[in-house]
Amino acid sequence: MTDLVHYDDSTDKIARIILDRPDARNAQNTELLYALNDAFDRAARDDGIHVIVLAANGPHFSSGHDLREHDWRDNMRRHEPVGTWAGFGSPGAEGLMGREEEIYAGFSERWRNIPKPTIAEVHGKVVAGGLMLVWPCDLIVAAEDAEFVDNVVAMGANAVEFFNHPWEFGIRKAKELLFTAGTLSAIDAERIGMVNRVVARADLTEHTMALAATIAAMPLFALKLAKRSVNAAQDAQGRLTAQQTAFALHQLAHSHNVQVHGEIVDPDFLSRFTRRD
Repeated sequence: MTDLVHYDDSTDKIARIILDRPDARNAQNTELLYALNDAFDRAARDDGIHVIVLAANGPHFSSGHDLREHDWRDNMRRHEPVGTWAGFGSPGAEGLMGREEEIYAGFSERWRNIPKPTIAEVHGKVVAGGLMLVWPCDLIVAAEDAEFVDNVVAMGANAVEFFNHPWEFGIRKAKELLFTAGTLSAIDAERIGMVNRVVARADLTEHTMALAATIAAMPLFALKLAKRSVNAAQDAQGRLTAQQTAFALHQLAHSHNVQVHGEIVDPDFLSRFTRRD
């Protein structure tokens, strides 16, 4: 574990994982994501833990991927791979796809399939890659100030690497938010079913931990079976196939942007994003 992620299991049957890179608005660099994965694994393997809560320090839950991390190839070498795709040092699209298969789509899929119930405790902004931290969680409790946005179309790609939009937003809302790089408030997110509960910012942690305690009192094996049952229903709708297709298209967008702009994202995305009505 690094200083970027804290692990607290002092509450009976509950593990609390806290992102702690507030100066960078919890932007996800390689070190933070591997530390977060280690924390999830620790909680999943602890038979005394029934529920896992993911929270964050600072003014915002997460500003998404750390686009300032230009030395990612060297940083990937400092960690033992979790998946089997590898090839992180390969040139061109192969190395980049390997990295994103490992720490973006791959990690999110692993976290979604942790057998134990997980709860995201969300406040402030959750931007693009930040959605890939909260969507794998089973429940989302949001503060009233929470805002959710996938602005990746403004960056010249189709969506974030963990493509759960149709199931989180519904088809029409998913298209609207992607096409416009729009923002979804906590209240609207609750209304469409993406968020379970919205509470005052001051009450966020207390409310989340109370919900976690209620769930933690249930038989652990029954919780695992219930979670697998719901996940299986979603997968039967074709979620995984859609995810893999969207991820492949995301890699195509990166390659296109490199050919056209010399960068994996459209360099004009910040001005385009801020010009929205």
